Amino acid sequence: MANKKHSRRRERFRWWFSRKKKKADPFDSGAGITDDAVEEDAGFCGWSMEMDPRISTHELRVFVGTWNVAGRSPVGSLAADLDEWLNLKDIDHTADVYVLGFQEIVPLNPQSIIAGENATEATNWNMLIGKTLNDKYGCPWLTPMLNPINSDDYYYSGIPETGRRYISRSQITTQLRSQTRSQTGQSYRYSRYKLIASRKMVGVFISVWIRRELLKAYSISDVRVCSVACGIMGYLGNKGSVSVSMSIGGTSFCFIAAHLASGEKKGDEGKRNYQVSEIFRRTSFPRLPRDGNLMPPTILGHDRVFLFGDLNYRLYLEDNLARELIRKQDWKALQGFDQLQKELEDGGVFQGWKEGSLEFPPTYKYSSTNSNRYSGGLPSRAREKQRTPAWCDRVLWYGKGVKQISYFRSESKFSDHRPVSALFSTQIEADKRANCRLVVPALVPSGTPCSIGKQANGEATTTLTSLIKTDADACPTNR
Repeated sequence: MANKKHSRRRERFRWWFSRKKKKADPFDSGAGITDDAVEEDAGFCGWSMEMDPRISTHELRVFVGTWNVAGRSPVGSLAADLDEWLNLKDIDHTADVYVLGFQEIVPLNPQSIIAGENATEATNWNMLIGKTLNDKYGCPWLTPMLNPINSDDYYYSGIPETGRRYISRSQITTQLRSQTRSQTGQSYRYSRYKLIASRKMVGVFISVWIRRELLKAYSISDVRVCSVACGIMGYLGNKGSVSVSMSIGGTSFCFIAAHLASGEKKGDEGKRNYQVSEIFRRTSFPRLPRDGNLMPPTILGHDRVFLFGDLNYRLYLEDNLARELIRKQDWKALQGFDQLQKELEDGGVFQGWKEGSLEFPPTYKYSSTNSNRYSGGLPSRAREKQRTPAWCDRVLWYGKGVKQISYFRSESKFSDHRPVSALFSTQIEADKRANCRLVVPALVPSGTPCSIGKQANGEATTTLTSLIKTDADACPTNR
């Protein structure tokens, strides 16, 4: 009897593979399993993860952007600049996940570096980002699901159907208290993109947004944040990084927004390399209870990793020669003198990292008096800093299964840097058996550099069923 059962199972195994059509994987990750196969063999247990028909792979589009805003506060008129930066006019290039990194959202003066954190600017940026993302699709939007994080002060105040939301205690303002529950419910119900994680350290700021449909389709879990200060004396936050770790389906992601040491003197690139190594060494995301005795996850321990920001690498080239190549738009020749390209080729701290081709003008430094012109040059202009133009603002990635679709800069004249962005296509694993849930940061002692949320009354874990109970109806214009 047992032999007959074993024989039938073996025959079924052979039949499944004989009828399965293999599909080429553009990401070098082997043949995928179709949704049809998943449904047909959902009851067949005991397979390896590589063969399990209940594990399917899906394309995920991730937008990564970086912008040094030179200490300027966001204004309403910036909505058009954000629209261009996020490339929202091209519907075919909209993303499932938007990860935005900013530098110098506050002026880097002694007061802002040494004083305690103030979340005002982070709040303003998040409000503008949320409005830009959601207004594009005709979706009313009032406040984000997660308010921006000042330090590590998170907590969860309830579930959306009662009009409550994830908020930072420091952000309970008169404006938010005056909003009715119905208004807040409308905001949550119709927002196409949700703010999942947000973190600020002095002027470095990261904001992560996910398309609402993804929250229904996949398990979004293990959302953790970490900041590493490596500026003055190696431990002040004028330079350093803020990072977000999270899992989408069965794939782990790490996003690192960084601001590295400035300077174009010979040897300054060594300071930047050292800061990168410190960020890699000191970024450690807290363990979850289910992690057991495993080591805390590090940056390179994730499946997909993105490093972006004002990395400040310059050109090994005299100013007048650099400007001549820019005038000719000879980006290939100019890339030959780029410090970061050399570091990527040589390995070192960037062993295994990749970057797309730089086919746009250098992003720094533009004149404050004429934002269409690079600062300095000959003849020298009074009160202008003499800086050789350079690609200071970059987006890199690490790990298999990532394909870059586009890499470009935007033309906002808001600061002396041009915004840069990259769109990626990657594959994620989705377990059909998994219960969709969202794990987000909650209350953590202030001042802790790296955190995942814990509450006094238990884990900050909410099932997506409860999160989207009143979110069943799509935006009226996108049903």
